[in-house]
Order: sequence, then structure tokens, then C-alpha cells
Amino acid sequence: MTVLWGEEGLLKAASMDEADTVITAVVGMVGLKPTLAALSLGRRVGLANKETMVCAGELVMQAAKQHGGQIIPVDSEHSAIFQCLMGSRDRGEVKDIILTCSGGPFFGMTKEELAGVTKHDALKHPNWRMGEKITIDCATLMNKGLEVIEAMRLYELPAEQVKVVIHRQSIVHSLVEFVDGAMLAQFGVPDMRIPIQLALTYPNRTDNPAPGLDLFSCPPLTFCQPDTEAFPCLAIAMEAAKAGGTACAAMNGANEVAVALYLQEQIGFYDIPRLVRLGMDAVPFTARPDLDQILEADRLARQAVISSM
Repeated sequence: MTVLWGEEGLLKAASMDEADTVITAVVGMVGLKPTLAALSLGRRVGLANKETMVCAGELVMQAAKQHGGQIIPVDSEHSAIFQCLMGSRDRGEVKDIILTCSGGPFFGMTKEELAGVTKHDALKHPNWRMGEKITIDCATLMNKGLEVIEAMRLYELPAEQVKVVIHRQSIVHSLVEFVDGAMLAQFGVPDMRIPIQLALTYPNRTDNPAPGLDLFSCPPLTFCQPDTEAFPCLAIAMEAAKAGGTACAAMNGANEVAVALYLQEQIGFYDIPRLVRLGMDAVPFTARPDLDQILEADRLARQAVISSM
């Protein structure tokens, strides 16, 4: 038996001769190089690592096109969009992509109420059971900001055509609005077995052990706008999305460090957006970065956050 670990292990696993499909399900920027390695070999990548697309989405899409690789999103929201776009002939038919967001455990709370929330409070997601980092990102709404950038890259649309709506029930996983006013949505129970299986079996659908959605017993579906004043991480991510370039990698790197500090109870809830902003401001902006420049932006942002402590 061979045991692999670290970046070298991830790269070897992503490049195994016998693999035709690679699922990128690690957390953070560490998923970038293995994803590029798999795509460079023409593999199908089931992408469950949004940071890869956030930091280097243009390079990832370029690698897929150049080498004949394929990216199938695994995140429930991007799987929903992928499914809604199956019947669309071209992107010119799309008016907006609408990402749904549960609002996390702190939906409806004011800035004053949020100032003292602990990591234990933040880890109580109402609908999904996930790892600690992504659960904190859901609490700050940074996760939805990262998904906006991921959607831009995956579906090759500008930031202005990617919207966010709070949908507490997590039944509608995302929507696409078309230029003629028609809107398609993907409904389903909040169970990751559904999008994971689709990434593995696409273009086919097969039986799934996840329960089906019972329309007669599901709760009423509600939608409202996000509060970017109480949750500034979403606004910061939208700003980075419009800037593009190294701004996205710097934002992501700073956020990864800030969330780790919050989980270690070294900082407060609103220190997360403060440190993300600090990390972004510390990195010189490059509009069309190569891989080395992206990795350097990530390093500088992390270093700035750590040095500020």
C-alpha cells in the first residue's frame, strides 16, 4: 500500500494513469495545482473546491480547453446552474445567474448583535453539515462571495450578471434568468449526494439514495436580499470579483488565514472582514496574472494578515 500526503501526494493522486475522473474536494488554495494537473491530462474534474476558481479561474478554464479536460461543478449551487444551462444554446441567452444563499446561522442579526458571536455560534449552520472553514464562510457570507467569483469563471459571465438572493430553506439551489424573462431553477433536498453523483455520472442520471423532494411537505419558499452592511465579507468579495486579477487571490488568501484565526479564537467575528481588507490592500494589483503571480499574491496576503497580529 502506498500512502501519499501533502502537495506532492495530491499531485500524484490527480495524475494517476488509471484515473479518468478526479474529484477536487480539498479545502482552500491547496486545490489549485492538483486541479490544473488533472485538467492538463484531459481528465474530468468534479470540482468541489471553489478557491481554485476564485484564485485562478481563467487559468483553469484555459487548461481545460487546451487539453480537452472537463469541469463538472459539485457545489450544490453551481451544479444547479450547470443543470439549468443544459438546454441553453449560448451564453447570450442568459440574463442573470442567481445564487441562492441560506443566510447562515446569523440571518437577520444586526451588526451590534454579531459583534460578539463565537465560533461555536458560527458553526451551527441551519441546513448543511460541512467542514469548519466553509461553515464559517457561510456565517460571514464570504462563501457566497467566493461562489459569485466561481460562477463568473465557470460560466464566463461578468460580475454584473451574477446575483445573490437569501433563500433560507435551501430547497432552490440556484436559478438562471434568461433574456426573454423565463427563469429555470433546480429544486431538491439539501443533500450533497445528488450533485456529487451527477458529477460522476454526467451526462447520465441514475438512482440516488438521497430522498426526493416532497412538494406537499416542504416549507414555503422565501427569498430576500442579503444585508451587506451586517455581512461585509460579501461586499468585499463582490468588489474583488469586479476587479479580477490578483485581487481575488489576495482576498481568498487573507480570508483563509482570518478564518483560521477565528477558529482558534484569536480574533472576533468582525475582525475577519477587517483582515481580509488588510490582506487585499497589501498586495500590488496585477490585472492578468500568471500562475506564479497568483501564488505570490496569495502568499503576500497571508503574510500581511499574520504580520498584523
